[in-house]
Amino acid sequence: MKKPFFTALLALPLAAAAQQSGLTPEKLWQLGRLGEMQVSPDKKTVAFTVTRYSLTDNKGNADIYTVPVASGPVRQLTATPGSENTLNWRPDGKLTFISGEGGTDQLYAMSADGSGKEQLSAFPDEGLANLKYAPKGNFILYTQDVKTGKEIKDWYPDLPKADARLIDDLNYRHWSSWDDFKATHVFFQPIGADGKPTGYGKDAMAGEKFDAPLQPVAGSEQLAFSPDGYSVAYTSRKLTGKAEAESTNSDIYLYDIREGKTENLSLGLEGYDTEPAFSPDGTKIAWLSMGTPGFESDRNGIVVYDFKTKKRQDITQGSEQAAGNIRWSPDGKTIYFNGVTQGTDQLFSISSKGGKIRQLTTGAQNYNSFELAGPSTAIASKTTIGSPADLVRLDLKTGRETPLTTINKDELAGVKMGRVEDRRVTTTDGKQMQVYVIYPPDFDPAKKYPTLLYCQGGPQSPITQSFSYRWNFQLMAANGYIVVAPNRRGLPGFGTEWNNSISGDWGGQPIRDYLAAIDAVSQEPFVDKDRRGCVGASYGGYSVYYLAGHHEGRFKTFIAHAGLFDLTSWYPSTEEMFFAKHDIGAAPWEMPQHKSYTEFNPQQFVGRWDTPILVIHGGKDFRVPEGQGMEAFGSAQLRGIPSRFLYFPNEGHWIQKPQNAVLWQRVFFEWLGRTLKTEGAAPTAK
Repeated sequence: MKKPFFTALLALPLAAAAQQSGLTPEKLWQLGRLGEMQVSPDKKTVAFTVTRYSLTDNKGNADIYTVPVASGPVRQLTATPGSENTLNWRPDGKLTFISGEGGTDQLYAMSADGSGKEQLSAFPDEGLANLKYAPKGNFILYTQDVKTGKEIKDWYPDLPKADARLIDDLNYRHWSSWDDFKATHVFFQPIGADGKPTGYGKDAMAGEKFDAPLQPVAGSEQLAFSPDGYSVAYTSRKLTGKAEAESTNSDIYLYDIREGKTENLSLGLEGYDTEPAFSPDGTKIAWLSMGTPGFESDRNGIVVYDFKTKKRQDITQGSEQAAGNIRWSPDGKTIYFNGVTQGTDQLFSISSKGGKIRQLTTGAQNYNSFELAGPSTAIASKTTIGSPADLVRLDLKTGRETPLTTINKDELAGVKMGRVEDRRVTTTDGKQMQVYVIYPPDFDPAKKYPTLLYCQGGPQSPITQSFSYRWNFQLMAANGYIVVAPNRRGLPGFGTEWNNSISGDWGGQPIRDYLAAIDAVSQEPFVDKDRRGCVGASYGGYSVYYLAGHHEGRFKTFIAHAGLFDLTSWYPSTEEMFFAKHDIGAAPWEMPQHKSYTEFNPQQFVGRWDTPILVIHGGKDFRVPEGQGMEAFGSAQLRGIPSRFLYFPNEGHWIQKPQNAVLWQRVFFEWLGRTLKTEGAAPTAK
């Protein structure tokens, strides 16, 4: 009997990873992960959470810490068995948070030094989340789930053991969750003189079947109190079924607590409108706004609405700079925000009346989120490709950075990181493309190294100075690979035309950009052209499948995670139809067929596949349903191509459980070790 291709692979030790001083999969899960941060009302203290994970327990636990804004020692305030989250500073300087230490999620308060902790609430266990205090401390808002639809047992109470779903409309599942016949609503509740919620929570969306904030990943950034506490702004997409599946039209709603009335402030704006933020004096409100209906990755502009004049103004109109995390200056004259530019995430400012955008920071880092700590001071979460998130203080006048935390100083002691190079590569149409090249620790230019082309997903998610816990470039480099990561066509930070041009052209110029990047870097003598691989997820997985039929011998191995394999079957089986319609260009039944199905569909080119491929997919991935991975793996198997299928039945588009994540990394590097790292080891289909 012929020896199976994977017999040796299954027995491969992780000796290389164990001997190296670079990152390992296990080390990634030992790192503390910075979470929320909130600046105290007196601007002297930053409260933040850090989550640490246990591989044994297969879960994480978040605790609360503080650090002085002026810099100083970090102080840990909680160490409970459960996680603390949803940090808020009250006007009296007390820090409040949500904790499940008593069995259900409840509101607690304590002094800034961690003393005097007390439970403030007795909420029912109904999915409490996103709690915020009004600036004057007179109200809180939060979200809870309310039942809005019927399930099988409601329709047929005499069949209590029936295990089925009855579906009459679209959006019956989303990302990784089935419709649970509930909606997330915004509630508000008064706060008594003792600081505890009094009376009962009132549903600001009573009788509605819509969610606020947008599901499944949005949070409290889509909810806001007016300065006086008597108005609540929230983000919702008030559509259901097929209409919801085909539209990005979310709006900013203003609920008047006194009158119980709701007003749509963004009526007539047909794209995504999100993240409302009131001016300090309450006369205006700003939010992020996308102008193109159905385009989820359009540029986010900043709209300002004046309550007196009832007029809206896009203060960033005419700019190509996208915005996020908008914050008003204390005097209301300036709006600060962060945004992607040239493969980094930086801070910017603009007059609240509009005008020229000023870039306030530069450098090879990401400032991923920030809070103001004075007229010209911000506290930001900073990452680089080689360092996980820490807090820094920024001078908004000079851009000067002062470190405040070193969360993983001990964990990363002695761990070597590879050099990160920022290159420019000329594309096939004569444009300059930014490409990150990451080198192994102790890189020796006299040696030849196996090299990986990394294909990014999105398809409009930028490659920046982020620190990933799955597609970690430093981890790949630590295993002996050079990593080539191009900001190809479609990735933001390089202008509107560059960002938008991928739509309807998935297999066109973006693929040529990938080949231009790997070809350019392969001219270096330290790149082993006989040991090049191609890896990626989502649209990156699509790119892997497509390149498998078009690479012309460049690559010796492929890895595709959550990739789109057959656009014809994917289009009607995904959940957000607006994404499919806008980015693919047309439905597969529209005639004549769009080139996405005739020229750019990976399934059409399986007959050209000749290279080993690892396919990875999650069973709860409803954005790219599991059938896409199964079809790709089945096609490879039937063609006699060495292939393997790593399937996670309880994971979605992302791999989130710690042990699953480590397994993902082990199989990833085992596959590369068998098919790429060892010269001549990878068989090719005949």
